[in-house]
Amino acid sequence: MVQDEGTSSSGESKSERADRRWVELLQEVRVAQTGVQILLAFLLSVAFTPRFIELSSADRDIYVVTIVLGAAATAALIAPVPLHRAVTGQRMKPKAVTWSSRLTVTGLLLLLCTIVCAMLLILRFVLNDVLAAWIVLGVLIWFVACWVVLPAWIRKTG
Repeated sequence: MVQDEGTSSSGESKSERADRRWVELLQEVRVAQTGVQILLAFLLSVAFTPRFIELSSADRDIYVVTIVLGAAATAALIAPVPLHRAVTGQRMKPKAVTWSSRLTVTGLLLLLCTIVCAMLLILRFVLNDVLAAWIVLGVLIWFVACWVVLPAWIRKTG
């Protein structure tokens, strides 16, 4: 079968492929958006609790970094929606899907950093600093195993 420039080996046109990838991406982003929004809401409310004043200067710094990371993750994970709105009708869906995918990966990396920092903050508050750091390192390794190593292994082994 001879395929033209706009058709993939699976028989999809560029437009059909972009539509399919867009729908898949939106499903993935919905899950991540919910998680990051709940986490950010929790983090924003922490500053208004009575025990917030008990945080050390270092813990307040970790809190600020965590809030900034959470806000950045939220922005990146929501960004595909306004990007799509801005280019709708401009015949730019393949490019919008590519950029939205990149924003989603960036958002997921920022979400990972937010989770790690939030855990560090909480565990430093309830445990000693060394134990907190080791637990957070273990959780970070687990996330990397689930989010990076496993997908890479699956892609490699087919």
